[in-house]
Amino acid sequence: MPTVVGVKLRFAPKVLFFDPAGTEPVPGQAVVVQTERGTEMGQVVDVPCEIDKASLPAAPMPVERIATDEDLALAEELAEKEREAMRVYRQLIEENRLDMKPVDVEYLFGGDKVVFYFVAEERVDFRELVRELASRFKVRIDMRQVGVRDEARMVGGLGHCGQQLCCVRFAGDFQPVSIRMAKEQDLPLNPLKISGLCGRLMCCLRYEYEAYKDFKSRAPKRGAKVETPVGEGKVTGLNTPRETVQIRLAAGGSLSVPIEGVECPGGGCPCRISAETMEALAGPAAPSALTGPVRELGESKPEAKSADERRGEEGGGGGGGGKRRSRRKGKSKQQAAGQEQAAGQEKAAGQQQAGGSGGEAKAGADRSGEQPASGGSSQGRRRRRRRSSPKTDDNAQG
Repeated sequence: MPTVVGVKLRFAPKVLFFDPAGTEPVPGQAVVVQTERGTEMGQVVDVPCEIDKASLPAAPMPVERIATDEDLALAEELAEKEREAMRVYRQLIEENRLDMKPVDVEYLFGGDKVVFYFVAEERVDFRELVRELASRFKVRIDMRQVGVRDEARMVGGLGHCGQQLCCVRFAGDFQPVSIRMAKEQDLPLNPLKISGLCGRLMCCLRYEYEAYKDFKSRAPKRGAKVETPVGEGKVTGLNTPRETVQIRLAAGGSLSVPIEGVECPGGGCPCRISAETMEALAGPAAPSALTGPVRELGESKPEAKSADERRGEEGGGGGGGGKRRSRRKGKSKQQAAGQEQAAGQEKAAGQQQAGGSGGEAKAGADRSGEQPASGGSSQGRRRRRRRSSPKTDDNAQG
């Protein structure tokens, strides 16, 4: 079996295998290799090892040498040229008014070829641009159109998770990602949350898709009925990373059951949870598996109290409501007694007033010989006074 070493080139999506050719590079070391494009510099990522010849697409190219100080100095010089070429590249695109976006510039290690990368939605006629670049740099010009995913890989950045982009960390070919993968994982179908920096669906949606798909094929669906030793329940949620099913009981409370403890016979019959599974959940190993009134399987429900006991509690010391009712009854009795007493006093006063007026009328009637009537006594006095006044004057004069 041939011995190969893994080398990562600058813009290569995969790790390429090269023949060490007598060298002994170590991971992290720079090496100069030969590729189809020419001489390039890469970084060793895998130690030399033997590999099956059938797994290699072609005979591995040789490693020329481990990079020396002169090679590293030349690489820094080419990087400075790339920055200058990128500035000129953007300027010429604006001058020619081309509908394309410059991404990066790469000088091959030999310095005789320059690769210009760009992104465009449609085909672009850049023949005039190539002539101007060739006349400016006096080297071979290679124009490469890349997609938005390749652009994100070449530029780099941080994703929504705060980590380096997956396309940068995990070298490899891009795999297709569909919106169905986001639906299967119960993710919100918000483009801002499921799209990456490239504007396409995030690559990480594919990583856990198979796990979610396998778990949901074995677990009951949301809303399905489940039979348990403590009554009927209903599936309210699924936890794929932990492979548990959340069930809410009709009697109250909820429990989280591992998928292994849910028996689904199929054929449309409701799933079941055995008594052994409930005992295991209610045991000390998992005290938080049950919540609500059915905390443990052996804990029975409280018996219904009789009517006498309820009346005794209401009338006893613990019956605060009975005390309030008795106080309200006492207040109502006191109010009724007060009303009756006030009515009796008003009645007595009325009788006294009626008796006094009757006596006065009777006395006036006796003196004047008239029937007692309202105002009769006062009128009789006025008449007597008028009649008696002349006699008094005559007696005074005699």
